[in-house]
Amino acid sequence: MEPSKDISRLIEIMAALRNPQTGCPWDIEQDFESIKPYTIEEAYEVADAIERKDMDDLCDELGDLLLQVVFHARMAEEAGEFSFGDVVEAITRKMIRRHPHVFARSDADTPDAVKKQWDEIKQAEKRERTERRARRGLSEDFKAGFLGSVQRSFPALTEALKLQERAAKVGFDWSAPEPILDKIEEEIDELRVALRDGDKTKVSDELGDLIFAVVNIGRHVKADPEQALRGTNTKFRRRFNHIEMVLEAEGETLEAASLERMEEIWQAAKAIERAVVAGAE
Repeated sequence: MEPSKDISRLIEIMAALRNPQTGCPWDIEQDFESIKPYTIEEAYEVADAIERKDMDDLCDELGDLLLQVVFHARMAEEAGEFSFGDVVEAITRKMIRRHPHVFARSDADTPDAVKKQWDEIKQAEKRERTERRARRGLSEDFKAGFLGSVQRSFPALTEALKLQERAAKVGFDWSAPEPILDKIEEEIDELRVALRDGDKTKVSDELGDLIFAVVNIGRHVKADPEQALRGTNTKFRRRFNHIEMVLEAEGETLEAASLERMEEIWQAAKAIERAVVAGAE
Protein backbone atom coordinates (compact mmCIF):
# COMPACT_ATOMS: atom_id res chain seq x y z
CA MET A 1 0.00 0.00 0.00
CA GLU A 2 1.34 3.42 -1.00
CA PRO A 3 0.73 6.82 0.66
CA SER A 4 -1.69 9.16 -1.06
CA LYS A 5 -3.25 12.63 -0.83
CA ASP A 6 -6.67 11.00 -1.28
CA ILE A 7 -8.60 10.63 2.00
CA SER A 8 -9.89 7.26 0.81
CA ARG A 9 -6.40 5.80 1.24
CA LEU A 10 -6.37 6.75 4.93
CA ILE A 11 -9.80 5.15 5.34
CA GLU A 12 -8.47 1.98 3.66
CA ILE A 13 -5.44 1.93 5.97
CA MET A 14 -7.64 2.20 9.06
CA ALA A 15 -9.91 -0.57 7.81
CA ALA A 16 -6.83 -2.76 7.28
CA LEU A 17 -5.50 -1.98 10.76
CA ARG A 18 -8.86 -2.94 12.29
CA ASN A 19 -9.25 -6.16 10.29
CA PRO A 20 -9.87 -8.89 12.92
CA GLN A 21 -7.82 -11.48 11.02
CA THR A 22 -4.92 -9.55 9.49
CA GLY A 23 -4.89 -6.18 11.28
CA CYS A 24 -2.74 -4.71 14.05
CA PRO A 25 -3.41 -6.34 17.47
CA TRP A 26 -3.21 -2.97 19.24
CA ASP A 27 -5.59 -1.20 16.86
CA ILE A 28 -8.05 -4.09 16.91
CA GLU A 29 -8.51 -4.05 20.69
CA GLN A 30 -9.19 -0.30 20.93
CA ASP A 31 -12.62 1.24 21.53
CA PHE A 32 -14.01 4.77 21.83
CA GLU A 33 -13.03 5.15 25.48
CA SER A 34 -9.46 3.89 25.02
CA ILE A 35 -8.89 6.14 21.99
CA LYS A 36 -10.47 9.24 23.55
CA PRO A 37 -7.31 10.36 25.44
CA TYR A 38 -5.27 10.16 22.23
CA THR A 39 -7.83 12.31 20.42
CA ILE A 40 -7.57 15.00 23.11
CA GLU A 41 -3.77 14.75 23.11
CA GLU A 42 -3.58 15.20 19.33
CA ALA A 43 -5.77 18.32 19.52
CA TYR A 44 -3.40 19.80 22.10
CA GLU A 45 -0.41 18.98 19.91
CA VAL A 46 -2.05 20.84 17.02
CA ALA A 47 -2.51 23.86 19.30
CA ASP A 48 1.11 23.59 20.44
CA ALA A 49 2.40 23.58 16.85
CA ILE A 50 0.31 26.67 16.12
CA GLU A 51 1.68 28.46 19.19
CA ARG A 52 5.24 27.61 18.10
CA LYS A 53 4.45 28.71 14.52
CA ASP A 54 5.96 25.45 13.30
CA MET A 55 4.22 24.75 9.98
CA ASP A 56 6.09 21.47 9.44
CA ASP A 57 4.87 20.15 12.80
CA LEU A 58 1.40 21.59 12.20
CA CYS A 59 1.04 19.61 8.96
CA ASP A 60 2.13 16.44 10.78
CA GLU A 61 -0.07 17.02 13.83
CA LEU A 62 -3.14 17.80 11.72
CA GLY A 63 -2.60 14.43 10.05
CA ASP A 64 -2.48 12.75 13.46
CA LEU A 65 -5.72 14.51 14.45
CA LEU A 66 -7.38 13.49 11.18
CA LEU A 67 -6.37 9.90 11.91
CA GLN A 68 -8.31 10.11 15.17
CA VAL A 69 -11.44 11.16 13.28
CA VAL A 70 -11.01 8.27 10.85
CA PHE A 71 -10.37 5.86 13.76
CA HIS A 72 -13.58 6.84 15.58
CA ALA A 73 -15.58 6.75 12.36
CA ARG A 74 -14.26 3.26 11.56
CA MET A 75 -15.26 1.93 14.98
CA ALA A 76 -18.70 3.51 14.59
CA GLU A 77 -19.09 1.91 11.15
CA GLU A 78 -18.17 -1.49 12.59
CA ALA A 79 -20.90 -0.97 15.20
CA GLY A 80 -23.42 -0.07 12.50
CA GLU A 81 -23.78 3.52 13.71
CA PHE A 82 -22.23 5.79 11.06
CA SER A 83 -19.29 5.99 8.65
CA PHE A 84 -16.63 8.57 7.81
CA GLY A 85 -18.81 9.67 4.89
CA ASP A 86 -21.64 10.40 7.32
CA VAL A 87 -19.28 12.57 9.39
CA VAL A 88 -18.31 14.56 6.30
CA GLU A 89 -21.92 14.88 5.21
CA ALA A 90 -23.01 16.07 8.66
CA ILE A 91 -20.44 18.86 8.86
CA THR A 92 -20.96 19.98 5.26
CA ARG A 93 -24.72 20.10 5.83
CA LYS A 94 -24.18 22.12 9.01
CA MET A 95 -21.83 24.64 7.37
CA ILE A 96 -24.12 25.12 4.36
CA ARG A 97 -27.14 25.47 6.61
CA ARG A 98 -25.45 28.00 8.90
CA HIS A 99 -24.25 30.17 6.01
CA PRO A 100 -27.30 30.78 3.82
CA HIS A 101 -25.89 34.24 3.08
CA VAL A 102 -23.04 32.46 1.27
CA PHE A 103 -24.55 29.27 -0.13
CA ALA A 104 -28.22 30.28 -0.62
CA ARG A 105 -30.45 33.32 -0.69
CA SER A 106 -30.53 35.39 2.47
CA ASP A 107 -31.16 38.96 3.57
CA ALA A 108 -28.34 38.77 6.14
CA ASP A 109 -25.91 41.30 4.74
CA THR A 110 -24.42 42.78 7.94
CA PRO A 111 -22.44 41.18 10.79
CA ASP A 112 -25.36 41.71 13.20
CA ALA A 113 -27.85 40.15 10.78
CA VAL A 114 -25.53 37.19 10.21
CA LYS A 115 -25.20 36.63 13.97
CA LYS A 116 -28.99 36.80 14.45
CA GLN A 117 -29.47 34.35 11.61
CA TRP A 118 -26.76 32.05 13.06
CA ASP A 119 -28.48 32.02 16.46
CA GLU A 120 -31.84 31.19 14.90
CA ILE A 121 -30.33 28.31 12.94
CA LYS A 122 -28.57 26.95 16.04
CA GLN A 123 -31.82 27.03 17.99
CA ALA A 124 -33.48 25.02 15.24
CA GLU A 125 -30.58 22.55 15.31
CA LYS A 126 -30.93 22.17 19.08
CA ARG A 127 -34.61 21.29 18.71
CA GLU A 128 -33.74 18.69 16.07
CA ARG A 129 -30.98 17.31 18.31
CA THR A 130 -33.44 16.93 21.20
CA GLU A 131 -35.81 15.03 18.94
CA ARG A 132 -33.02 12.73 17.70
CA ARG A 133 -31.91 11.99 21.27
CA ALA A 134 -35.47 11.18 22.28
CA ARG A 135 -35.79 8.71 19.41
CA ARG A 136 -32.58 7.00 20.56
CA GLY A 137 -33.78 6.84 24.17
CA LEU A 138 -31.13 9.27 25.45
CA SER A 139 -32.61 11.14 28.39
CA GLU A 140 -29.66 12.75 30.17
CA ASP A 141 -28.54 15.88 28.35
CA PHE A 142 -25.66 17.92 29.75
CA LYS A 143 -26.42 20.70 27.28
CA ALA A 144 -29.72 21.39 29.02
CA GLY A 145 -30.34 23.45 32.14
CA PHE A 146 -28.53 26.41 33.69
CA LEU A 147 -25.10 24.74 33.35
CA GLY A 148 -25.76 23.62 29.78
CA SER A 149 -23.74 26.47 28.30
CA VAL A 150 -20.55 25.06 29.88
CA GLN A 151 -19.05 22.73 27.30
CA ARG A 152 -18.08 19.23 28.46
CA SER A 153 -15.43 19.31 25.72
CA PHE A 154 -13.33 21.72 27.79
CA PRO A 155 -10.26 20.33 29.58
CA ALA A 156 -11.43 19.12 33.01
CA LEU A 157 -9.78 21.98 34.92
CA THR A 158 -11.36 24.57 32.64
CA GLU A 159 -14.76 22.87 32.81
CA ALA A 160 -14.59 22.84 36.63
CA LEU A 161 -13.71 26.54 36.71
CA LYS A 162 -16.51 27.51 34.32
CA LEU A 163 -19.07 25.36 36.15
CA GLN A 164 -18.18 27.13 39.38
CA GLU A 165 -18.30 30.55 37.75
CA ARG A 166 -21.71 29.75 36.26
CA ALA A 167 -23.13 28.48 39.56
CA ALA A 168 -21.77 31.56 41.35
CA LYS A 169 -23.98 33.77 39.15
CA VAL A 170 -27.02 32.52 41.09
CA GLY A 171 -25.33 32.64 44.48
CA PHE A 172 -24.23 29.00 44.73
CA ASP A 173 -20.73 29.87 45.93
CA TRP A 174 -18.43 30.24 48.92
CA SER A 175 -18.31 33.68 50.49
CA ALA A 176 -14.51 33.67 51.03
CA PRO A 177 -11.42 31.54 50.35
CA GLU A 178 -10.93 30.37 53.96
CA PRO A 179 -13.92 27.98 54.11
CA ILE A 180 -12.70 26.39 50.90
CA LEU A 181 -9.43 25.49 52.67
CA ASP A 182 -11.53 23.67 55.26
CA LYS A 183 -13.33 21.89 52.41
CA ILE A 184 -9.97 20.89 50.89
CA GLU A 185 -8.86 19.42 54.23
CA GLU A 186 -12.18 17.55 54.43
CA GLU A 187 -11.64 16.12 50.95
CA ILE A 188 -8.06 15.10 51.87
CA ASP A 189 -9.38 13.21 54.90
CA GLU A 190 -11.96 11.43 52.73
CA LEU A 191 -9.25 10.53 50.23
CA ARG A 192 -7.15 9.07 53.05
CA VAL A 193 -10.07 6.87 54.09
CA ALA A 194 -10.60 5.68 50.51
CA LEU A 195 -6.89 4.88 50.16
CA ARG A 196 -6.92 2.97 53.44
CA ASP A 197 -9.96 0.98 52.32
CA GLY A 198 -8.32 0.18 48.98
CA ASP A 199 -11.44 1.12 47.01
CA LYS A 200 -10.11 2.29 43.63
CA THR A 201 -13.44 3.70 42.48
CA LYS A 202 -13.84 5.67 45.71
CA VAL A 203 -10.23 6.89 45.50
CA SER A 204 -10.87 8.25 42.01
CA ASP A 205 -14.10 9.88 43.17
CA GLU A 206 -12.50 11.55 46.19
CA LEU A 207 -9.50 12.67 44.15
CA GLY A 208 -11.88 14.40 41.74
CA ASP A 209 -13.63 16.13 44.65
CA LEU A 210 -10.27 17.32 45.98
CA ILE A 211 -9.17 18.74 42.63
CA PHE A 212 -12.56 20.44 42.19
CA ALA A 213 -12.15 22.14 45.58
CA VAL A 214 -8.61 23.27 44.70
CA VAL A 215 -9.91 24.79 41.46
CA ASN A 216 -12.51 26.64 43.53
CA ILE A 217 -9.98 28.33 45.76
CA GLY A 218 -7.95 29.28 42.70
CA ARG A 219 -11.03 31.02 41.32
CA HIS A 220 -11.56 32.91 44.59
CA VAL A 221 -7.99 34.20 44.73
CA LYS A 222 -8.01 35.11 41.00
CA ALA A 223 -5.42 32.47 40.10
CA ASP A 224 -6.44 30.58 36.96
CA PRO A 225 -5.92 26.89 37.86
CA GLU A 226 -4.87 25.93 34.33
CA GLN A 227 -2.18 28.60 34.23
CA ALA A 228 -1.13 27.88 37.82
CA LEU A 229 -0.66 24.20 36.97
CA ARG A 230 1.21 25.07 33.78
CA GLY A 231 3.59 27.16 35.88
CA THR A 232 4.14 24.22 38.23
CA ASN A 233 4.68 21.90 35.26
CA THR A 234 7.36 24.26 33.93
CA LYS A 235 8.98 24.41 37.36
CA PHE A 236 8.95 20.61 37.62
CA ARG A 237 10.57 20.28 34.18
CA ARG A 238 13.28 22.78 35.12
CA ARG A 239 14.14 21.12 38.44
CA PHE A 240 14.05 17.60 37.02
CA ASN A 241 16.31 18.67 34.16
CA HIS A 242 18.70 19.99 36.81
CA ILE A 243 18.73 16.56 38.47
CA GLU A 244 19.51 14.94 35.14
CA MET A 245 22.34 17.35 34.33
CA VAL A 246 23.95 17.02 37.77
CA LEU A 247 23.82 13.23 37.64
CA GLU A 248 25.27 13.23 34.12
CA ALA A 249 28.12 15.48 35.26
CA GLU A 250 28.81 12.98 38.06
CA GLY A 251 28.77 10.07 35.63
CA GLU A 252 25.48 8.72 36.97
CA THR A 253 22.13 8.00 35.32
CA LEU A 254 18.57 8.67 36.41
CA GLU A 255 17.85 4.96 36.47
CA ALA A 256 20.80 4.17 38.75
CA ALA A 257 20.45 7.13 41.13
CA SER A 258 18.70 6.63 44.46
CA LEU A 259 15.58 8.57 45.38
CA GLU A 260 17.51 10.17 48.25
CA ARG A 261 20.19 11.47 45.87
CA MET A 262 17.61 12.83 43.42
CA GLU A 263 15.74 14.55 46.25
CA GLU A 264 19.00 16.13 47.43
CA ILE A 265 19.65 17.60 43.98
CA TRP A 266 16.00 18.69 43.74
CA GLN A 267 16.31 20.68 46.96
CA ALA A 268 19.53 22.23 45.65
CA ALA A 269 17.67 23.32 42.51
CA LYS A 270 14.97 24.93 44.68
CA ALA A 271 17.64 26.80 46.65
CA ILE A 272 19.21 28.09 43.43
CA GLU A 273 15.81 29.34 42.20
CA ARG A 274 15.15 31.12 45.50
CA ALA A 275 18.56 32.77 45.36
CA VAL A 276 17.91 33.97 41.80
CA VAL A 277 14.51 35.41 42.82
CA ALA A 278 16.00 37.11 45.87
CA GLY A 279 18.78 38.59 43.75
CA ALA A 280 16.28 39.95 41.25
CA GLU A 281 14.39 41.67 44.04
